[in-house]
Amino acid sequence: MPSPRLLVIEGNSPQSLSEHVAVGGIPAHQGYSNLLRELMPGAIVDTCHPGDQAATLPDGESLEGYDGIAITGSSLHIYDGGPSVTRQIELVRAALATGTPLFGSCWGLQVITMAAGGSVRKNPKGREIGFGRGIRLTEAGRKHPMYVGKLDVFNAPTVHLDEVDTLPPGTTVLASNAVSAVQAAEIRTNGSVAWAVQYHPEYPLRELAAIVRRIGTRLIGEGFFADETDMKGFAQDLDTLDRDPACKRLAWRHGISKNVLDQRLRVSEVANWVEYQVLPMRVKRGRG
Repeated sequence: MPSPRLLVIEGNSPQSLSEHVAVGGIPAHQGYSNLLRELMPGAIVDTCHPGDQAATLPDGESLEGYDGIAITGSSLHIYDGGPSVTRQIELVRAALATGTPLFGSCWGLQVITMAAGGSVRKNPKGREIGFGRGIRLTEAGRKHPMYVGKLDVFNAPTVHLDEVDTLPPGTTVLASNAVSAVQAAEIRTNGSVAWAVQYHPEYPLRELAAIVRRIGTRLIGEGFFADETDMKGFAQDLDTLDRDPACKRLAWRHGISKNVLDQRLRVSEVANWVEYQVLPMRVKRGRG
């Protein structure tokens, strides 16, 4: 049988990727690809970059050739429009017409929502940064295979300013919290199934630290930190916890639970997508 083939759609522009790397982060597509290779040893993981207007993108036939497609986060905003946004919506719309399973994180949820006929807005409650607190499974979420092995209420790595406003047809909300009514959803359209979350199960804490450093000035202006020293201290604590998840002092200080510190628990949504969506589709298509 051929090796599993997965595609990661990078949501960021080249400029955002460069800025993220400059503060110690790794490109979103690289982090996602590394995780998928861990979850599916031997998988071939390709990437594409619709946020780069010069990049060539896969078409419908080649999209159907993948066993699964994952969509990263992004610093873009749907409502700003422009080629970097519309190219992504069109690409995801094409992917949704192939039957290939999709998984989206944060921006991924938003762009899938738009491609399927819903809408996205700036969250009137403001930004959710660091950790999404008190994410609670709905009744449908408690029965859903994406949440096998997950607590009914949990925290998760998070950074977003926008949220789903209007649900597309065929959507089931799987999780919510006090900041966003749609923290996770299953979207069924055109014979395809997409699982998506508003948070980032794929992020280790060092990636959150890099994002905090990259947008720190905005976070100070929004009142999350008193000043630059405060912001850098938080980022440093996240880096320390990334290296030493057993550091009780910092885990207690920031209210970070095992759901986040234990990688197996943190990435379980993506792992369950591989097990319950990607692998069965491989079998259905005669590839595994």
